[in-house]
Amino acid sequence: MTSEARSSDKTPSFEMTWGSSTSSGYCSEEDSDTEFEQYFTARTSFFPKSRKANVNVKKDEQIDLGKQELTTADIQQKLKEYNAQINSNLFMNMNKDGSYTGFIKVQFKLARPVSVPQPKKGGHDTGARKPAGVKRRTSFYLPKDASKHLHISSRTSAREVIEALLKKFTVVDNPGKFALFERSERHDQVYLRKLPDVEHPLRLRLNAGPNEKVLSFVLKENETGEVNWHAFSMPELKNFLRILQREEEEHVKQIVQRYTLARIKMQEALAGSTPG
Repeated sequence: MTSEARSSDKTPSFEMTWGSSTSSGYCSEEDSDTEFEQYFTARTSFFPKSRKANVNVKKDEQIDLGKQELTTADIQQKLKEYNAQINSNLFMNMNKDGSYTGFIKVQFKLARPVSVPQPKKGGHDTGARKPAGVKRRTSFYLPKDASKHLHISSRTSAREVIEALLKKFTVVDNPGKFALFERSERHDQVYLRKLPDVEHPLRLRLNAGPNEKVLSFVLKENETGEVNWHAFSMPELKNFLRILQREEEEHVKQIVQRYTLARIKMQEALAGSTPG
């Protein structure tokens, strides 16, 4: 549901505003008597399956937007041009200290579930107590193509944007699991570049203009080539082990069935053959 964004007298470093998209169809269940944290994985395999490469997508393509230093006069001129191109109230405004504030839209392209705190239940205490230091949480998949508008400053870093998004959706996963990407379309090609934690997304937005095809922001998993196991909690790691165990058992079962069938066929062939 969309609500109108309102500015405050004191502009914070970032402010969550309208434009989010969520769904009540999350994969969650009631508490279990045996587990304090529940994880629901719809994927059949923990390891990514090979995918056909998309020749129209180029990652880590360097884009010079926002790299150059601008004078105050340059910024004021760009703000004027930017605001003249938008048809909404998502304007950018100059501050007295030389910084400026505005809105960016971030799309969610997450392939894995995220974890949120277990919702508190009303009613009386049943007497059951949780062990000290253990917090209940539930994992679910965010709706595909969900998006969120953030009101941020030109000094807000990509890492702060990620933390703000996770806070908005009450996601308790380690922010290091996620990365912010800039996406652009040029000459029928789609380019993706992972933003460093210290880069400033609003500066990129100002230099690129409001056109989403020229530049947009996407939140994805932080694919580093190697799994950072330290970024996962103990229940998540245990869940991965359960998935791997089921996959191993299924693989062994398939191998046994394959060789059993081969043995039967060989025996049938031997029984039907005549010596000589």
